[in-house]
Amino acid sequence: MTTFAIGDLQGCREQFEALLDKIQFNPDKDKLWFTGDLVNRGPDSLGTLRLLYSLRDQVVTVLGNHDLHMLAVARCPELANRKDTFNDVLNAPDAETLLSWLESQPLLHENDNYVITHAGIYPFWTLNEARQLVREIEGVLATENKYTYYRSMYGNEPEKWDEGLQGQDRLRFITNCFTRMRFFDENHNLKMDYKATIQAAPDDYIPWYKLCQDLWEDKTLLIGHWAALLSREPRDNLKCLDTGCIWGNTLSAYALDDKVWYQVPGNK
Repeated sequence: MTTFAIGDLQGCREQFEALLDKIQFNPDKDKLWFTGDLVNRGPDSLGTLRLLYSLRDQVVTVLGNHDLHMLAVARCPELANRKDTFNDVLNAPDAETLLSWLESQPLLHENDNYVITHAGIYPFWTLNEARQLVREIEGVLATENKYTYYRSMYGNEPEKWDEGLQGQDRLRFITNCFTRMRFFDENHNLKMDYKATIQAAPDDYIPWYKLCQDLWEDKTLLIGHWAALLSREPRDNLKCLDTGCIWGNTLSAYALDDKVWYQVPGNK
């Protein structure tokens, strides 16, 4: 059995199928982990989700910001954005089956050697703290409180963690760290206003992983989200699997046991 971790699909079904061929995926014995952002921006969010759902017994995916946005729009249509490209999912006859499956997925998954989240883990949380905090989000998504959560999910504040945070501010900060985080400033405030390369970032902006005080219990952390990072391995024990498929670069898989990378050309 081989477990493959795969970067952000963003509706690129054809490239996903090509990658499955490249890794010679065998659904009878292999497993697939995904970094999230399965949908949006790409040409075939519906086909991508249907393929994943058909393989659901072999699949674990963490939720990314685009996945959460689609779920928010599905539950609260007033949250739609003119740039959204997932109406094929929302209008499909099997939409509720696909959405409910996606909504039940975690924000963090792990085994003995690896942890996977979409954007990362807040640098000043231990892995055990991160485990506890994602349960707060996952618990809300399993209840009727998800409607309030979705409507309050958007925004860049608060910028700093405080264990005393409560309500939607607390949930928003946790969500932003696991699904949107890239930079902090020198005062350790979470900065969400810049998304491009490290080389062009403001002088006082620090990539989140350079502040990490905990090495995730000696596990390797797998992330997506940050194609502009331009590095698959920006530090020891950190692998970035978003290699810009949607931007025409590549779609990547990493074999967790063999530690081998596989790539196919991205969306044209």
